[in-house]
Amino acid sequence: MVGTSAVIESMGSAVNGKEVADVRFDPTAVVPELVPAVVKSEVDAAVNGGGEEQKREIVLGRNIHTSSFSVTEPDADDDSTGDKEAYMASVLARYRKTLTDRTKYHLGYPYNLDFDYGALTQLQHFSINNLGDPFIESNYGVHSRQFEVGVLDWFARLWDIEKDEYWGYITNCGTEGNLHGILVGREVFPEGILYASKESHYSIFKAARMYRMECEKVGTLLTGEIDCADFKVKLLANKDKPAIINVNIGTTVKGAVDDLDLVIKTLEDCGFSHDRFYIHCDGALFGLMMPFVKRAPKVTFKKPIGSVSVSGHKFVGCPMPCGVQLTRLEHINALSSNVEYLASRDATIMGSRNGHAPLFLWYTLNRKGYKGFQKEVQKCLRNAHYLKDRLIGAGISAMLNELSSTVVFERPKDEEFVRKWQLACERNMAHVVVMPSVTVDKLDNFLDELVEARSIWYKDEDVKPPCLASDIGSKNCCCPQH
Repeated sequence: MVGTSAVIESMGSAVNGKEVADVRFDPTAVVPELVPAVVKSEVDAAVNGGGEEQKREIVLGRNIHTSSFSVTEPDADDDSTGDKEAYMASVLARYRKTLTDRTKYHLGYPYNLDFDYGALTQLQHFSINNLGDPFIESNYGVHSRQFEVGVLDWFARLWDIEKDEYWGYITNCGTEGNLHGILVGREVFPEGILYASKESHYSIFKAARMYRMECEKVGTLLTGEIDCADFKVKLLANKDKPAIINVNIGTTVKGAVDDLDLVIKTLEDCGFSHDRFYIHCDGALFGLMMPFVKRAPKVTFKKPIGSVSVSGHKFVGCPMPCGVQLTRLEHINALSSNVEYLASRDATIMGSRNGHAPLFLWYTLNRKGYKGFQKEVQKCLRNAHYLKDRLIGAGISAMLNELSSTVVFERPKDEEFVRKWQLACERNMAHVVVMPSVTVDKLDNFLDELVEARSIWYKDEDVKPPCLASDIGSKNCCCPQH
């Protein structure tokens, strides 16, 4: 690598106004050993005192570094290219087999793995970027904004807001939707206090830290929904400041739906007029399911809410993380700024955005429509009740909220079992999120394995299943005490 002084020296003749090029500078020269050999980090050696390599402390999960696929440089000999391609093909083939196998045992996270986007493979070799404002044409022409706006219009109809009254975009994930919703609330009310139930998604509290917002954690009921009595106490203690509220349309662990109408009434009872609060609805999973549940409360912009977000890779079933965020157009001016470089306006969290995601969403919405989603919601709820009933029948503590497809039950004793079925756990609880891709046969296989494993875990009378009374209520707890 050429040093700075050498570069300056080689440019000296040009800097001094001479036209003669320095013979030592060759722009076509090949730099030898472009990539250094892989060696032990000197920093690690210093930390370890030059002795034996210390093991990394593993916290919550496994150290993936021990099983990583290393990147190796191609040989200089062109004849070995075929061997390199064959090696990479074999690695990818094994990885595909791993994905197929792990998909068979996927129960704990809210992803719909039942999809077929073969018709979109023809578009995969294009670099599609929806940078800037979805509603403003920029200089960048390889985009999918026409699909993005079509998807946004569909969700605007779902949530009862006119085309000329909303603004939104397709996000890179559900967390980005929450970050944007809370940010809009903060920009509308710079001195506002953020209120969120303690069972809200972690991204809500991440937003509070990122934006340096004062945040009040509100207690929850046994079901997991926000406790409006505690909410009222905290509101009254801060009556002089506007309120920014996160309302959960399905909490992360229990799938609880906060009572939006009661939240609004609590705000009004505490003297907060509609121009002194902003409500963001986090509907990551159930925001798209609840509209198709009979007698379910409605999330609608006809109520005094500020924004709604959902994930596209959960119930919809996109193969990459994405989401949809909608807010009122009147709010977005507080957040947006013109960007001459793009010939557009920017009001998003990220700059570049995945232009393929709108295509997948548009394709699914067109194929399934309202009736298709309604059938899938009914199937999910039916199978969730089936799972809960079978768990209780087997003497296993379990709970299912009325408007949810998330079945909460006792945490398996063996962590290998948890990893095999990819269960999400918290304290003594685990849960299964019943998605359209979760069949009754899959649930039966899971239940059979769980019952058999429990007979081994608890064969010793001194070892008891955990008590879940404080988490899901004594009526749902099947521990020996209850």
